Amino acid sequence: MDPQRKIIHIDMDCFYAAIEVRDDPSLEGKPVGVGGSSGRGVLTTANYVARKFGCHSAMPVFMAKHLCPEIILTPIRFDVYREESRKICAIFSRYTELIEPLSLDEAYLDLSHRSESGAALAQEIRMRISEEIGLTASAGIAPNKMIAKVASDWNKPDGQLEVRPDEVDSFMRGLRVGKLHGVGKRGRESLMKIGVTTCGDLQKFNKFELADRFGKWGVELYERCRGNDKRPVSNDRTRKSLSKEHTFSQNIRDFDWLVDVMRKVLAEVRDSVEAKVDQEIKSRVVKLKFEDFTQTTAEKAGTELDEDAYLDLLKLAWNRGEGKAVRLLGLGVRLAIDKEQQELL
Repeated sequence: MDPQRKIIHIDMDCFYAAIEVRDDPSLEGKPVGVGGSSGRGVLTTANYVARKFGCHSAMPVFMAKHLCPEIILTPIRFDVYREESRKICAIFSRYTELIEPLSLDEAYLDLSHRSESGAALAQEIRMRISEEIGLTASAGIAPNKMIAKVASDWNKPDGQLEVRPDEVDSFMRGLRVGKLHGVGKRGRESLMKIGVTTCGDLQKFNKFELADRFGKWGVELYERCRGNDKRPVSNDRTRKSLSKEHTFSQNIRDFDWLVDVMRKVLAEVRDSVEAKVDQEIKSRVVKLKFEDFTQTTAEKAGTELDEDAYLDLLKLAWNRGEGKAVRLLGLGVRLAIDKEQQELL
């Protein structure tokens, strides 16, 4: 673990819903959901008042209304969200040039060059966002990206957690494996079968045992459960692909619901392409993972992020499942790399 790295993960609190409440004070204290005005639509997000009733992103609207009959639905305003995200990124740039946006509402910052403590910097950045933008953010501070992202979720909303280099081992030993990226419900169930509920439990297995049980995923788990992550914070825009994924809390058997979620994920892809990509798009991609963990990828050449193209790919991938329910939907793009860039990769 490099003790010199000072990584902050900033995550805005219920970003879209918080903007709607900020812009319409009459919504303060009320349950608010963004998107999905029709009965067959899905929520893009929900504020913390609505979340207390069990409402969450990608939930069908009819289910949200059943859980919270008083929920107020507001239309999606991506132009507004993009502009607010731009303002927040401008605040980040006062502190570092190493900014890696993950989406409109979260980003990694590398502040290793700063003499101030990571906690003090995170507190100051969050204060600037609150004063200048009128929104709250949470932060995780750690020696690497993985732990910083986990920590940013610890004291939400409007809080932060710092994991210092000498605290990493104890922090990871007590961390529940479900907090690790890529470990969903089925993953937790598989790990529980071998007596694993925390990263400390997982650390008792060597790399070969985990690889034998879980393949490549097992090797990744071996590193993650120890808090190992050498990835740099990078604002390098030369990349080969970009994608967004959504794992469902319950397997989806209704194609129309899947289409609604596709629209939400496509909006996230568009936002990320606009924020992070200056290369030409080579093709569009849809990935489905089914209930039995098999998966398929459908791809089509083209440069436009139009809904019809992704819908055609979704139908193709769905038909390959032969009636199996879907547990994960991913949308993305493959990017064109010119000859000079290829030689550098």
